[in-house]
Amino acid sequence: MIEIRRSDERGIADHGWLKSRHTFSFANYYDPAHMGVSQLRVINDDVVAPGRGFGTHSHQDMEIISYVKKGQIQHKDSEGNVSVLPAGEFQLMSAGTGISHSEYNPSLEETLEFLQIWIIPNKVGVKPAYQQKQFDRKSGLNLIVSPDARDHSFLIHQDVCLYHLLLKGSEIAILNSKNNRLVFVHLIKGELTIVDTTLFPGDGAIISESELIEFISVSENTEALVFDLP
Repeated sequence: MIEIRRSDERGIADHGWLKSRHTFSFANYYDPAHMGVSQLRVINDDVVAPGRGFGTHSHQDMEIISYVKKGQIQHKDSEGNVSVLPAGEFQLMSAGTGISHSEYNPSLEETLEFLQIWIIPNKVGVKPAYQQKQFDRKSGLNLIVSPDARDHSFLIHQDVCLYHLLLKGSEIAILNSKNNRLVFVHLIKGELTIVDTTLFPGDGAIISESELIEFISVSENTEALVFDLP
């Protein structure tokens, strides 16, 4: 079974320096029908103006993933991590007992485009941690996040796996997921067919009651995030 969340159905926020689309309820956007999927609570598709960004703010007991689509993020946090996250890289911040951080677009010319993702942890009060990496960009499903850090993926405090799906032309990838789990797909680029349904950029899909899920690219370059959820 598949349920589609089209891109233009998402919540909208426009703060001038920040333009965002919210897949699920967030901040001033509230929709009781879209509060998240399983432990996946937030997917924000953010565009940040040159030289602007999020000032220092705090999080607690949340697993926060960022993926840069265009530009770069200048990151600084209360654990002493200072880094630049360029396009194509992933970041996972386990807030745990509490962490403060800032995120800026250091470019004075180029906009920053990135996905901000929140996952509710299954452990609270853990020691805050920061992970950042450029993963392989090979065709297929590339494991980014897992509860056991297998295959050099990021460790997350939840029974969740996140895959970076990359396909070209008419390539196909298959995810083997237990039929009592949920799968959520967020399409970043291209066109993707799942269960005889085509997704376009910004679209999301909830897939349930399926063990073998087939992803078929119908564009030259297709990119998506695939969440395997409890």
